[in-house]
Amino acid sequence: MIDWRTIDTVFLDMDGTLLDLHFDTYFWVEHVPRRYAEKHGMPYPEAKEYVLARSRSQLGHINWYCIDYWSKELDLDIALLKEEVDHLIAIHPYVVDFLDALRASGRRTVLVTNAHMKSLELKMERTRLGGHFDRLICSHEFGMAKEQAGFWAALQEKEPFQPASTLLVDDSLPVLRAARDYGMGWLLAVYRPDSTEARRDVGEFDAIETFADIMPT
Repeated sequence: MIDWRTIDTVFLDMDGTLLDLHFDTYFWVEHVPRRYAEKHGMPYPEAKEYVLARSRSQLGHINWYCIDYWSKELDLDIALLKEEVDHLIAIHPYVVDFLDALRASGRRTVLVTNAHMKSLELKMERTRLGGHFDRLICSHEFGMAKEQAGFWAALQEKEPFQPASTLLVDDSLPVLRAARDYGMGWLLAVYRPDSTEARRDVGEFDAIETFADIMPT
């Protein structure tokens, strides 16, 4: 699937790639609408339809991932609500083994996420994965999401890398396409970002079931 001899840098997404997307799916599809309904005195189905419609309106933009934006728009403390269900935060199989193998191989390993910094901090605190990386990068630092034009060029100024010898593993197909357009040499999708859902179509990309599929030797 990949030739490790040609790769010296690895960029890894967080939600859906290293961590089970079930937490985020449940949080936005079930938990936030329920709390919104309670606070604003409306039926749960109506609140769910409203919250999901508002969410879709920002898809692909940095606001879609921004805790501060949604706290203001929905009049809810989104960071606090995440803590209410943080027991659902889970690491995908073989992730720690994979990160340990990357560290042992000497390759630069960087977490590049669209998650808001508050979400990143919560998940690193719960999973203890932060120490496995050479650097943690949040797209909010650049004011644009990974799938937006200009992100990868902006990242390269802050975190120099050679696109041709870099591997990106991400569950988002728009992100992978943006990275491909920038010249990223190695791209992998994830078949099951959410462990509770069926294997999905990953379009034109190669993909992994788990990180055991690409463990560096």
